[in-house]
Amino acid sequence: MNRRQLLMLTLPLMAAPGALMAAPAAKTPPKKGAGYDPSPTEVPIREGFEVGSIVVVSDDYYLYHVVAPGRAIRYGVAVGKDELVWKGRALIGRKVEWPSWKPTPAMIERKPEQYKKYENGMPGGPTNPLGARALYLYTAGGNDTAIRIHGTTEPGSIGRAVSNGCIRMRNDAVMSLFDQVPVGTPVYVY
Repeated sequence: MNRRQLLMLTLPLMAAPGALMAAPAAKTPPKKGAGYDPSPTEVPIREGFEVGSIVVVSDDYYLYHVVAPGRAIRYGVAVGKDELVWKGRALIGRKVEWPSWKPTPAMIERKPEQYKKYENGMPGGPTNPLGARALYLYTAGGNDTAIRIHGTTEPGSIGRAVSNGCIRMRNDAVMSLFDQVPVGTPVYVY
C-alpha cells in the first residue's frame, strides 16, 4: 500500500479538505501530464461516508461517489473560481434532464455583457451551459442553495476553477452519476 492510499484510509473527516482525499491541494489548475486524471476511476476513500453519498474536494478538482465502505468512483470536475467556491453540506433536492438555465442576479451584476441576455432563462439542450443533466443542491431545511452539479458544454474546463460556484462534470460523467443517485443523496463539498 502506498502513502497516498494509507492516508486516504486513515485521515479523520475533519482533516484539511485536501488531505481528506490524500492528494496535494492544487491552488492553480492542474496541468496535463501532472497526474490529474478526470476519467471515472474507482479509488479508495476514507471510511465513514455514507454509501451513495457524494464528496467534492474543490481544491483537488474531484468528485467522489461513495459506492461501498472505503470505495468511491472519482470523477474530475470544474469548480467555482476564486471567491465563488461553495462549500458545505447539502442534499440532492431535485434532478433534471436537459435542464433550463437562468443566471443568478449576482452573475448578471458581475458580467452583464455576458449574462444579461439570458436573464429570462435559456431552455435546456446541447448548447445550454448546464449540459445534459443537473443535480440541484438543497439545504437540509429544503432551501435551494443555487448550486448545481451539472454537465457542461466546455469539457476542457474540467480540472479548473472556472464556474460561478457550481460543480461541472463532463456530460457523460454527469449522466452516469445522475442515473445512480436518488433525490435525498447527501453531498459534502470541501
